[in-house]
Amino acid sequence: MNIKDDFILKEINEGYLVGGAVRDFLMNKTTPDRDIAIKNAENFAHKIAEKFDGTFIELDNINKIYRVVLKDKENFLDISEIQGKSIDEDLKRRDFTINAIAYDLKNLNFIDITNGIQDIKNKKLRFIKEENFVDDPLRILRAFRFYATTGFEMDDDLKNILNKYSHLALNPAKERIHYELMKLFGGDYTSKALIELDNIGLLEKIFPCVLEMKKVPKNTHHHLDLFNHLIESVRQVELEYLNANLEIKNHLDKVDFGGFPRINHLKLATFLHDIGKFSTWTIEESGRHRFIGHDNKGAKLVKPLLKELKFSKKQIEYISKMIKYHIYPSSVITSPDLNEKIMMRYIRKMENDVIDNIILAKADRLSARGPAITEEIINSNLNGLNKLLNFYFEKIETLEPLPKLLDGKEIIDILNITPSPVLGKIIKALNEAQLNDIVVTKQDAINYVKVIYNEISAIND
Repeated sequence: MNIKDDFILKEINEGYLVGGAVRDFLMNKTTPDRDIAIKNAENFAHKIAEKFDGTFIELDNINKIYRVVLKDKENFLDISEIQGKSIDEDLKRRDFTINAIAYDLKNLNFIDITNGIQDIKNKKLRFIKEENFVDDPLRILRAFRFYATTGFEMDDDLKNILNKYSHLALNPAKERIHYELMKLFGGDYTSKALIELDNIGLLEKIFPCVLEMKKVPKNTHHHLDLFNHLIESVRQVELEYLNANLEIKNHLDKVDFGGFPRINHLKLATFLHDIGKFSTWTIEESGRHRFIGHDNKGAKLVKPLLKELKFSKKQIEYISKMIKYHIYPSSVITSPDLNEKIMMRYIRKMENDVIDNIILAKADRLSARGPAITEEIINSNLNGLNKLLNFYFEKIETLEPLPKLLDGKEIIDILNITPSPVLGKIIKALNEAQLNDIVVTKQDAINYVKVIYNEISAIND
């Protein structure tokens, strides 16, 4: 394979392909993102947009960075002005040697002044210049992102630099930090990257809840303390994804919200799934550790944390949902009267998040092997979760949505109320009642919303 085999790049005979596109090519990966460094970048970007019938977008007028999005809306080029007097100076300003390789699109040769190609072959992550981390401290997080996505070993010099400047890591805009975190949680080595982040004290600065996690020790159900249980849970999700069949992998690779695949969000949710344990932690006279209601508590606690890190509403809803229901699938399969009706109720409640939720439950189970947990308990739980997942795959094609017995306007008319948060609570309660077969007909629904409204009004009074 040659870089010029690319259907876009074969039509471009000037400038330099730089950054991730070159790195990915040398690692035998494909990417729809192509970065080109060139003099007179704006004029060149307009020319490329015209040539490929694409859309020109100005990303940064000060640094002269432009984007051309092709008609398929999937492929694009980021075109930037060469920084410095030459491409060599430009490359020296970059973060890591593996990202400081250029390909001359005119002369068809690599420019590698920092031995980045050799570092890719040796799977090494090395930095270029110390001052580059001061110029842009986001590169500190980027180091861990690339560690998570490549698995390349960080050399001692890089670790020392990251430790030296870790206090600057959260200075960049929260939106940029958010982006790097989501990239990090999409890597095959996220669990290892989290440990390295913790080693320099940066993880608890990003997620202050880590300090509380570390206070919860191992117990009869957990062979690991809470913090390491969560790291191990993330590792188990990584293994589950690695070994997943095509149907599951395709689902987890979908970008349904937040601009990143589901698997990235699922691993973040897995890392935070016990965030509510510290605040619900009690120890009984028998010595047993209890965390009653930690699932509901955690679902609430995670929202302001993620909002601070600029997560979108849909991202927060998904992660909060995973935390709230991470025990749910195991509760379903251990029901004394387990039947198809109970499993169907679970599927309807979790909707499109069934696969994600069951994978989280399996990872949680595999990461808790305290002295009170036998192999028989673990295998029974895993078999039950697999049975539930198989049931989902059997039913999903023919599963019809719950009938909409009443819409918001009808409820407003029935109760003679105005649109408000109370209406949302009533609609949510009605949906729950349908899931539990309390409400079946439209008349059931009418009677039910009246009862719920009276209960809410009584509480408010």
